[in-house]
Amino acid sequence: MPPSTAAATTCIPCTAWIGLGANLGDARATLAGAVQALAALPGSRLEGVSPLYRSAPWQADGPDYLNAVARLQTSLAPLALLDALQAIEAAAGRTRPYPNAPRTLDLDLLTHGDTVCSTPRLTLPHPRLTQRAFVLRPWHDLAPQAAVPGAGPVAALLPAVADQDASVALRGDWWVA
Repeated sequence: MPPSTAAATTCIPCTAWIGLGANLGDARATLAGAVQALAALPGSRLEGVSPLYRSAPWQADGPDYLNAVARLQTSLAPLALLDALQAIEAAAGRTRPYPNAPRTLDLDLLTHGDTVCSTPRLTLPHPRLTQRAFVLRPWHDLAPQAAVPGAGPVAALLPAVADQDASVALRGDWWVA
């Protein structure tokens, strides 16, 4: 993305897709709090949240993860949204001791409108989202017609992750208190 876009804090409203995950502490409560925090972001409107999925850790040890995907209509620019997501993670006690470490909360910016970029801080679309059933299955449940810029429809990406275990743990408005 051009430097002026990267530095901007706002942009034309677009749909951003956020991957949510947690496997430490009360993961469901932490994820519910994260959904509420997403809904409260300035210039943003939460438009939907997938069912909650359970999956084994990705290339790591630790307890199973709970995962979901959220759709956010936002006027926050990509880096401003990334900063907001990382602030929500920090408030939930997220630390980054080593790659793929267990975590209290993980919020991944999967896509931001049609933005395609690669900077030291952010790559869009998320570089590994097409390899993860725990992202693609909940995303497809929430929005069967969704597409990943440069990769195609989420539905068409599912066969590549068919061998990965990710199953529905909870349907409905699991994030509502």
